[in-house]
Amino acid sequence: MLIDTVAPEPLVFLLDVDDTLLDNDRFAADLGAELERNFGAAERDRYWAIYAELRDERGYADYLDALQRFRRGLDNHPALLAMSGFVLDYPFELRLFPEALETVAHLRTLGRPVILSDGDVVFQPRKIRRAGLWQALQGDVLVYLHKQHMLDAMQARYPAAHYVMVDDKPDLLAAMKRQLGARLTTVWVRQGHYAATAAEQRIEPAPDLAIPHIRALQQRKLEDFLPDAANAATA
Repeated sequence: MLIDTVAPEPLVFLLDVDDTLLDNDRFAADLGAELERNFGAAERDRYWAIYAELRDERGYADYLDALQRFRRGLDNHPALLAMSGFVLDYPFELRLFPEALETVAHLRTLGRPVILSDGDVVFQPRKIRRAGLWQALQGDVLVYLHKQHMLDAMQARYPAAHYVMVDDKPDLLAAMKRQLGARLTTVWVRQGHYAATAAEQRIEPAPDLAIPHIRALQQRKLEDFLPDAANAATA
């Protein structure tokens, strides 16, 4: 029995989504404003408390389940059912960071870009599609509950001689670096509230590169990520 094997890529770029390619903080602010407008500040705060409890329990954002639990006591509220449309039809294409798609196109000239995101199996893929990222990445999209625990699965799907992980969370980058070692270059994009919080923390191992925004990657060349990448596949 013949088993198909996938030839490894010389270089794969692994791209986070939230606060890396698109401004998820802006979405959260808009969602909070919509909740307050329809239900008042106290109910808005109750939603975010539910959201935080689920995030701490599961380790990823679950806006839809938080909304499901938020409905308790509000079943007859005229605005309740409209909230699902607000979340599911949110115009994420308007929340892409400047030149995010151009950056993906540039990275494609250096290697194979792949989305590697945390999230649920419904809302996160929909967000990626709505933003135009699914098409831009040509369907190369991975969404796991905890991506730092799924590196074997990621490598099976996208074998490569070397990887570059681009993310706004330096602690997650450090966790992945500890697993993949020299086969991974970590790039910290200092965007969003997670990056702002982490700016005062000491992260070990520190990111290999730190950039102020995603479009800064357009100024980078292959040797900025790994000087021997061009020959790594045959080394």
